Amino acid sequence: MEEQFYLAWPWLLLLGVLCLRKRQGARGARGARGRDVRDIRGRGPGAVRWLALPTLALAAASAVAMLALYHPGLDPTRVYEGTDTRAFGLLVGAALAMAWPSRRPAPSARVGRTLLDVGGVAGLAVIAVMIWRAGQYSPFIYRGGLILLSVATAAVLAAAACPGTWTGRALGWEPLRWLGVRSYGVYLWHYPIIVLTSPANSTENLTRAALQTAATIAAAALSWRFVEEPIRHGALGRLWARARSPRELTQLTTPGRAVGLATATGSAGVLVVACAGLSGVIASPAAATGGASLAAGASLPSPPGRTSASSAPASTGRKHAAASNPAAALWPPGSARPGTSAAASGLRTSCRAVVHIGDSTSEGMISPSYLPNPAQRLTSQYQDVGAQQVRTNIVGANSVVETLPGDVNGYDAARNMVAQGYRGCWVIALGTNDTADVATGSGTGRMARIQQMMSVARGQPVMWIDVISLLAGGPYAQANMQQWNATLRQACAHYRNMRVFDWASLAQPGWFISDGIHYTSAGYAIRGRQIAEGLAKAFPAKGHSTSCVVR
Repeated sequence: MEEQFYLAWPWLLLLGVLCLRKRQGARGARGARGRDVRDIRGRGPGAVRWLALPTLALAAASAVAMLALYHPGLDPTRVYEGTDTRAFGLLVGAALAMAWPSRRPAPSARVGRTLLDVGGVAGLAVIAVMIWRAGQYSPFIYRGGLILLSVATAAVLAAAACPGTWTGRALGWEPLRWLGVRSYGVYLWHYPIIVLTSPANSTENLTRAALQTAATIAAAALSWRFVEEPIRHGALGRLWARARSPRELTQLTTPGRAVGLATATGSAGVLVVACAGLSGVIASPAAATGGASLAAGASLPSPPGRTSASSAPASTGRKHAAASNPAAALWPPGSARPGTSAAASGLRTSCRAVVHIGDSTSEGMISPSYLPNPAQRLTSQYQDVGAQQVRTNIVGANSVVETLPGDVNGYDAARNMVAQGYRGCWVIALGTNDTADVATGSGTGRMARIQQMMSVARGQPVMWIDVISLLAGGPYAQANMQQWNATLRQACAHYRNMRVFDWASLAQPGWFISDGIHYTSAGYAIRGRQIAEGLAKAFPAKGHSTSCVVR
């Protein structure tokens, strides 16, 4: 976003200057005299201050775009990274530079400086409170929070840039000035350092955070001393002139040539690797636990190799291969092994027709890439416990309410099936994304989502799959999943046709891939069988279950 702004803003600024010159010419033709004309001709600051008005208008348009495009519960990446929706922060700063240049003399009255200091202190307070209270997923950030932050920052800068203010003296403290000079390096270095030194799915750690902060400041100081300052003082020009001079090249010592060759080779290598990675020629390596880091998004991660249940050879009919099944090694001792058919457990369901509605945490159960053996996939698992008709609606990034553009959310998918005449049992494996959507500010709460799906069933049997993740923070944190599961149990007490399958109590950490949300092939094989057996326990062929929660 920032780079795009730097490409577009100079041209817009040039257009504004040309418009002012045209206005100056028109006034000159009418013989106008006075200070205003001198300002427009550029002999005073008035011409530049005039440009602050259209700049603020553009900032307002950008802020309105953010408010219009942000929808709680949906991925805010487009809003956060879009130049049109984020430019207001830079434009507010540009307008301040036009209307309040640093060379502006201090107000003669002490009252003026006092007002500036009040605004500066208030701005600092707003910035501190937002750093403390506003999280990266807070809806307030997109509903005026970033606008407030921009205005608060402008108030601080206006006070600091005016000579004689206490704000300027405080922020002019030498350690702060030292850090401010290197602040852009801090901005560039902090993210890669944090990413490369934070374990996957780790919790907050003050010691690690302090070390990361120190490393960021050290890297910024070194890059400022050995990269930024030399370039700022013409190092690139001197290097280019030396490279073009045969005399300079012949005078290089052997160590100098070696250093130059190593630098050129290293730079070329980094460039080649970066280009190859961006073009997809080099596949990113999987984490130790398999798979790439991904939230419950639009697509399932690639399977982490054939060291799981999917390695079992395909067999005829619906009998699962029992031999050489690595999924069995992950199964709790004393339980039936997943290498055998679900029918072998003797469990049968009264459901003859089953619809399974799920998100990307269900995709692996129907994916040939994860489960090459068709007998291990979800449809066969349901058939093993007596279902004769099985339909699936499994869409990545789906929830009861929200979904990606072009997809149908869970509620509408269920309504469409009912409109087509479906009657039978429902298995609802949604909730992972619903939990995250609620955590990021969706206007539809947890209970309302469950009630929407239950209203579609119209008394037909419904089994919900509760949710689990290994994440300690963010919208997909396990604490949020537990709130969803608690709401499922509350709802179950009000619906005689509803059961909750307690998958969260069965899932083992070894069944997850590195993102802490999706599963390995072994995990999906076990998950599919357990869900099918859970359906048979929830709505058995003989008798009926009396408990809301089945395991």
